[in-house]
Amino acid sequence: MNWLLLALLAVPLAGAAALTAPAFAGRAAGRFGIAVSALTFLLAVVVAVVFDYGDAGRMQLETDWSWIPGLDLRFHLGVDGISLPLVVLTALLSLLCFVHLAGRPPDGGRVRALVFTLLVLEVGMIGTFLALDLLLFFVFFEVVLVPMYFVIAIWGGRDRRAAAVKFILYTLLGSAVLLLGLLVIWAQAGTLDMVELTARHGSGIARSVQIVAFLAVGIGLAVKTPMWPLHTWLPDAHTEAPTVGSVLLAGVLLKMGSYGFARIAIPILPEGAAALAPWLGALAVVGIIYGSLACLAQRDLKRMIAYSSVGHMGFVLLGFATLTPVGVNAALFGNIAHGLITGLLFFLAGGIKERYGTADLVRLGGGMLRRLPYIGSLLTFACVASLGLPGLAGFWGEMLALFGAFRPAAGLSRPLFLVFMTVGGVGTVLTAAYFLVMLSRVTHGRSRETVPVGPPLASAEEVRVVLGPGEPVEPVATGTAVAEVEGSHPPAGRLADVTSRELVAWVPLVALTILFGVWPKALLDLTGPAVQAILGLGGGAG
Repeated sequence: MNWLLLALLAVPLAGAAALTAPAFAGRAAGRFGIAVSALTFLLAVVVAVVFDYGDAGRMQLETDWSWIPGLDLRFHLGVDGISLPLVVLTALLSLLCFVHLAGRPPDGGRVRALVFTLLVLEVGMIGTFLALDLLLFFVFFEVVLVPMYFVIAIWGGRDRRAAAVKFILYTLLGSAVLLLGLLVIWAQAGTLDMVELTARHGSGIARSVQIVAFLAVGIGLAVKTPMWPLHTWLPDAHTEAPTVGSVLLAGVLLKMGSYGFARIAIPILPEGAAALAPWLGALAVVGIIYGSLACLAQRDLKRMIAYSSVGHMGFVLLGFATLTPVGVNAALFGNIAHGLITGLLFFLAGGIKERYGTADLVRLGGGMLRRLPYIGSLLTFACVASLGLPGLAGFWGEMLALFGAFRPAAGLSRPLFLVFMTVGGVGTVLTAAYFLVMLSRVTHGRSRETVPVGPPLASAEEVRVVLGPGEPVEPVATGTAVAEVEGSHPPAGRLADVTSRELVAWVPLVALTILFGVWPKALLDLTGPAVQAILGLGGGAG
């Protein structure tokens, strides 16, 4: 059945190639994108069905072909308990993004080009989680940069080009450092095979070399995770990216960086990981606090969600820094939970911006639960899931990461990690604070909004609205009737609530967030044996 992993890459790649034909245009390209991504997701489900869960710590469904014989490079693919959930998550989010696009052309037009770009992006994302050769991993890791650059630069917001350039510069710089680290591993170990390197568990690589390699690999991965202070590209990229770009950026691309810690940095360079784990933990908790405080200062909904990712990924990095089965399982669980919940948050932010014409929290005003009860309720659900409410998926990653810091691996300073645990606990309180403050302003309270409520005006006169008492009067888009009175609501039926297309795209994320919240064992039993293997602790459950 090793053809399944090849098919996972071949189907979206073939779909992208087919789109070069002129027959595809407009909605036909959109429907074709849904069909290709649905087939890819079906293949991912088949992989999950045939996977041997009794041996989740072993690589399965492997394909191992000679790629460049002169350099002993191999086209080596496989899946285990760590990569399987990420492969399925990637295929699911890609499909939901195409569903979200159905019936609504992107703001920048060029539907066929966008579908082509997203399919190429899907190839790179899935390939990163399947690759078992260090250079092949790097190739897939880099493949995603170009399509994501174009997604932001062509279909993004007003400052899209500056955000896209910042994204590509940061990630290319991180990739250059990552490549240096991988070459150090190759020079010392004499192989690029990740399965063999993991089995060696650092044998044959001197401790000083492991530290240097871990530092280089860690910096390269940290840029994409992102870890404070290498995160500054993220808020701009999320703010300017279209909805589907933000969903895939938060739901998958950030996971590629954190996945690298579990697949490469920790198992292949264990002594380097042990030496630098305190620094990784320190930067992680700084990111948790920084991300939370930055969220409290934001007035743009998408930018606030972007900064929340810095905090949430801080918990993932803290879990890795503990070097314990509990902590690493927490990091892997947090990866999946963040992909589901933040993907839903960005879908909702995009839907809100489509209706209100803005993501500015001041201009959105309040009263969303009255005006858009379903969207307001879904936004409330996503926020309480993200802040870590028990019974939802976001709780387990954060709680287990803090528990892992309570008892870090032997050789790590327990008092230091207890400080990290305390600071991380404060971060959970701040996370609740900024989400609850945002909900109180947007879903509750009095309505102070600038909202289209009628058909386009006949003339192109400038429409001005009063934002509130004491607020300056400012121009908005011409040709649109606008609600002008604070506390007023548009006539019933003028502002559409959630659509059937949006429900199809959003409900699976809600269901999975609840499922993993009430049944975390479903995911932990899958990652546990693989975590034991990468930590060199045998094959027992973790």
